Amino acid sequence: MKIIDIGANLTDPVFRGKYRGKQAHADDMPHMLERARASGIVGMMVTGGSLSESAEAVRLSREHPGLFATVGCHPTRSSEVDKHSGGADAYFAGLRALIDDNRDIVVAVGECGLDYDRLHFAAKDVQNKYFERQFELAAATGLPMFLHSRNTGGDFERIMRANRDRFSGGVVHSFTGSADEARQLLDLGLYIGINGCSLKTEDNLAAVRTIPIDRLMIETDCPYCEIRKTHASHALLATDAAWTAPDAKKKERWDSDSMVKGRNEPCMIRQVLTVLAQLHGVSEAELAERMFENTRSVFFKDVEYDF
Repeated sequence: MKIIDIGANLTDPVFRGKYRGKQAHADDMPHMLERARASGIVGMMVTGGSLSESAEAVRLSREHPGLFATVGCHPTRSSEVDKHSGGADAYFAGLRALIDDNRDIVVAVGECGLDYDRLHFAAKDVQNKYFERQFELAAATGLPMFLHSRNTGGDFERIMRANRDRFSGGVVHSFTGSADEARQLLDLGLYIGINGCSLKTEDNLAAVRTIPIDRLMIETDCPYCEIRKTHASHALLATDAAWTAPDAKKKERWDSDSMVKGRNEPCMIRQVLTVLAQLHGVSEAELAERMFENTRSVFFKDVEYDF
């Protein structure tokens, strides 16, 4: 079984044992990556959500084979563009340089898009302005896009339609919309990424059922978006599954063989796979293979790496 986690926030300090600025336990990145490999993960896309974070995603990807970076500006970080010492032009020149200097490991422009649930971080006009600008990066580099959309009242779809000829393809990750919203994204030729946050409610499950498996990708969005006992999807997790999650302990009782409670990890993608296979009535092996090919065709067709 081969799985690519398309959305892993591995630049988050919690994977270095640091929580809210305080060191709670040793850096356990190597142990976390080992658990990921043991679960069937052969590649991960490390999310870049700002200029500095994208640089860190590139650095991590250089350090660890099988990691690949996205480079872009998340909508909730778009307010930092105008505050950049050289202004917006220098900010985007920095993103472009990261891409041009690392074409072997940068696989997407993003994370970019719109998020109207968190306007306290960046106003609508700022989000829209710098989302539009990232199509310039995609057009100039030929890279696909790693996209984000939350409660945009149709603005996201409108902007995507207006710019659809400027990028080769992409995925709307961490999808939490309706079946109608999924259809609109599919009509734009986009893929849809599913994680634990996509599977919280019965309405979520109903929407995900409508997405054809040849347009699905899988992710964890770790350290966020774990499947919790309160989620509708939890009932679909088999108690006799072939894969068993590693033990988890509170961060104060951390050891190298255990996950940290409340910190999602890439290996937990196997739970997302189990739920998706149940929803689509196919085997986990068949679905994993299909999603692996989906991901490779969009993000890795020009990357030389032996998965």
